[in-house]
Amino acid sequence: MIRRVGIIGVGNSKFGRRDDVSVQELAWESIKEAFNDSGITQRDVNFVVVGSTAYRGIELYPAPLVAEYSGLTGKVPMRVEAMCATGLAAALTAYTAVASGLADIAMAVGVDKMTEVDTSTSLAIGGRGGNYQWEYHFYGTTFPTYYALYATRHMAVYGTTEEQMALVAVKAHKYGSLNPKAHFQKPITVDDVLKSRVVSWPIKLLDSCPISDGSATAIFASEEKIKELKIDTPVWVTGIGYANDYAYVAKRGEWTGFKATQLASHQAYQMAKINPNQVEVATVHDAFTIAEIMGYEDLGFVKKGAGGKFIQEGQSEKGGKVGVNLFGGLKAKGHPLGATGLSMIYEITKQLRDEAGPLQQPLKNYVGLVHNVGGTGHFAYVMILRR
Repeated sequence: MIRRVGIIGVGNSKFGRRDDVSVQELAWESIKEAFNDSGITQRDVNFVVVGSTAYRGIELYPAPLVAEYSGLTGKVPMRVEAMCATGLAAALTAYTAVASGLADIAMAVGVDKMTEVDTSTSLAIGGRGGNYQWEYHFYGTTFPTYYALYATRHMAVYGTTEEQMALVAVKAHKYGSLNPKAHFQKPITVDDVLKSRVVSWPIKLLDSCPISDGSATAIFASEEKIKELKIDTPVWVTGIGYANDYAYVAKRGEWTGFKATQLASHQAYQMAKINPNQVEVATVHDAFTIAEIMGYEDLGFVKKGAGGKFIQEGQSEKGGKVGVNLFGGLKAKGHPLGATGLSMIYEITKQLRDEAGPLQQPLKNYVGLVHNVGGTGHFAYVMILRR
């Protein structure tokens, strides 16, 4: 029997270039905050999972280091990896441990130090996230080009414009400027985006998320344990979905959205017994600006092809139909792969507890959604949270 599971504590380090800390010190920043947030200590935790891609860092096996430094030795059975969706894969693992009865309290920690290699090396490692032989090796395809393929197809089929994609970046930087933990804290304009260097047309430098270091943590507990601890502000996990698609992009169907997201969100909505129109606040994977526009559509916030109009009308702004990426998103807050999904949970938890300060979305029914994509749609995870 699946047990009801709630989130009782969250933490998020400062994102950006973090030459000042080791990977274990960086992880501890979010773990410590999550402990303080929940009021529990290391003694209360039964199970810990570390999400980290680790391929760009010095420490290729960070789980035992994080455990030792954080006083969690003996409680960290694994590291998980799902490319850019690693954080939410770790969250799913911790949730499952509690829901199944394996643990009463489980912690998911996401951490990556992406800046320990140069940009070219990082892009080369990322490019191998697709099909090595037919995509990266023969054609040198890296992530900006993968997303450029989707962007050009979306533009051709639905008339989506570069200006509409630029609005995603402008929104992200506006909210990032209000988030002291964001990598970028400077507002930008549509003109800034359109005039920035072309990386792989139509993807330009300011259509792209930065390479960041960071960590995030979420603590999951059973309903029985939450009552025992007398925690009065749990955020309940009411729906989870996960799916994958072909690794070889050429095998996929229409290049205007991610099938993995569509399947995962359908699962999550069914489990939560809600429809997309009930979501009030969301974190949508926006590694590149076209990704957020496709996310609106794949998650069912709008019909297919209407994503560009959705951002243009301000419907994803704070106070809009669905407030999306109100902490700056991957685009401005940053994208340390192992931490991103858990950082998204941090944001939605803060929103549902009315603790987001100037970034708070007005809520009526307190329904939030977390969406984390691995690779270029290779994996997708969706989590529905409610208070």
